[in-house]
Amino acid sequence: MTEPLTKVDSAVQGLSSSPPKEKGHRRQSSSAAGVMNINDLESQGIDLELAPETQKTGWKINTSPNSVEDPAILKLPLTKPLVKKIDLHFPLGKEVTARNLKGVTLKDALDAIYKAFKKRADDELDNPYLKGFEWDKEESWTRLIVHTQSQPTATTFGAASGGKKKKKNKDKDNE
Repeated sequence: MTEPLTKVDSAVQGLSSSPPKEKGHRRQSSSAAGVMNINDLESQGIDLELAPETQKTGWKINTSPNSVEDPAILKLPLTKPLVKKIDLHFPLGKEVTARNLKGVTLKDALDAIYKAFKKRADDELDNPYLKGFEWDKEESWTRLIVHTQSQPTATTFGAASGGKKKKKNKDKDNE
């Protein structure tokens, strides 16, 4: 047991026989240009703006976001400027996070809400329809407040709203 250590023994004077490997180039974050971190916006004092299309979608929070009346609004950004992630806070205390490295869209927000509520039955939800989002910088800069309601508000943004029906026999009544 007095013989010197050989290479087979793992501790040959603390040196390894192979040269140290160089670390490869680390990939940068795959976020798109113009997408900000919500904490950076807070430190710079930049206000968030919500797209008006995010309000009154008439969407039921325990159904798939694809069931929304106007699927074109799902591609719209949730906020301006675009953010990578944002917390969505419900008045009863539940909180979910919507994330997208290319900028959180309305679909990302609805997906996050749906994931939290998809296992709930209709009768378990007091207010099952999404009314809209609110940003209150006094309460919390980094999250949106989610408002719900008991009745759906059906609005279509791309089409004109329906007017009065015309009566066919209007003239006959006057005779």
